[in-house]
Amino acid sequence: MATFFRKPDRRQRFLLPVDMQDWLPESDFVHLVLDAVEQMDLSGFEAEYRTGGAGQAPFAPAMMLAVLIYAYANGHRSSRKVERLCWRDVGFRMIVGDHVPDHSVIARFRRRHAERVQVVFVAVLRLCRAAGLGRLGVVALDGTKVAANAALAANRTAKTIDQEVAAILGEAEATDAAEDALHGELRGDELPAELRRRDDRLARLLAAKERLAREATERAAAQQAKVDARAAEEAATGQRKRGRKPTPPSAEVDPQAKANPTDPDSGIMKTAKGWVQGYNAQAMVTEDQIIIAGALAQDANDVQQLDPMVTAALVNLEMVSGEEVELGAVLADAGYWSEANAETETAEAELLIATRKDHRQQAALRDLPPPRGRMPSDLTPRQRMERKLLTKRGRDLYRRRGQTVEPVFGQMKETQGAGRLMVRGLTACAGEWTLHCVAHNLKKLHAHCVRRSANGRRPTLH
Repeated sequence: MATFFRKPDRRQRFLLPVDMQDWLPESDFVHLVLDAVEQMDLSGFEAEYRTGGAGQAPFAPAMMLAVLIYAYANGHRSSRKVERLCWRDVGFRMIVGDHVPDHSVIARFRRRHAERVQVVFVAVLRLCRAAGLGRLGVVALDGTKVAANAALAANRTAKTIDQEVAAILGEAEATDAAEDALHGELRGDELPAELRRRDDRLARLLAAKERLAREATERAAAQQAKVDARAAEEAATGQRKRGRKPTPPSAEVDPQAKANPTDPDSGIMKTAKGWVQGYNAQAMVTEDQIIIAGALAQDANDVQQLDPMVTAALVNLEMVSGEEVELGAVLADAGYWSEANAETETAEAELLIATRKDHRQQAALRDLPPPRGRMPSDLTPRQRMERKLLTKRGRDLYRRRGQTVEPVFGQMKETQGAGRLMVRGLTACAGEWTLHCVAHNLKKLHAHCVRRSANGRRPTLH
């Protein structure tokens, strides 16, 4: 039995240089992040920087990317907090060493390379597939609402936006006139700071106004298509259709239509807990909860996202494997149902889409008897889908939907803070959502590698 306590000698100098790789055990997540980033082709990131000239050398993109992935995987998204952790946290210190980036450098890197994160997503997906994860045959698609970096109360009507734009422009003109009277043709001082801030607000107001105009134009085009379709049908049959005629389209902006000047690309979304200002985040997930495609949409509903997500998943997997792949059965809830979507089924993606709200669909699968005999040829697309879902195979497959994709959203929101985005603008927000997907997949890969090590098999990254 020991008769003393072990005490740290904080003034002891090391006789040999410290190897940072020994700071944490081999099974720690940070080692996987470093190994994964090391194998990625980051030439697109590196091409954005100039080296060899005057000034301080830029931080290596591999280091910055590893910092972001490790931070998001652990739920740290504030650039200032990440900077502090790079000084204090042993995992972050392993990544950066003595080269601690400033919070502004971290924020700029995240925004500058938002569109390139998709390359990182495919690279991580390749590692997951090489490790035996991301098994196809049954995949599930769903969407979740994520809050934007903008307050719901910041929404303004089109009429209010016009008034604020006019007020800012009027104040700017008045300032210009006063300076002309004071300085004449000579150069005066810079624009006051309060007007510089208003200039930024004016840009965001004009972006919000442009979005409202674009949405009005799209609605008018959709309405015109309805009018034309009705006219064509009446011309083909020689009879007037019953019911009210569609109203003529108008591209004028409704004065009461709303947009958010803080983040004009975001929209008002309805969730189970109320309304939020945000985006519609999409993910297609395998049964072992590997995300094979992720995207961010401005539409509050999911119906327009099915075909783009199926296509994105096929493209990602074909980039990973280098050959054509088949997703198998694609499971989706009633938010994705439309007859047009049902007709997009292909040999690579068999669609099983609920035709009613999830609790009603589950009740139908539980209570209604399975269909008998061959499928009649005169069924509508909706009836055909309902019949397919009621078969024994359809019931078994659809029951897997919730346990496949919904836990992924829960894990990302609870442990990574993915329920609220930190940046603004569709491109930057889409990059951040993809970064969340990258972090999620790497955490799944890490758990898989730890399990293999526990079973006596050494995991390797290919």
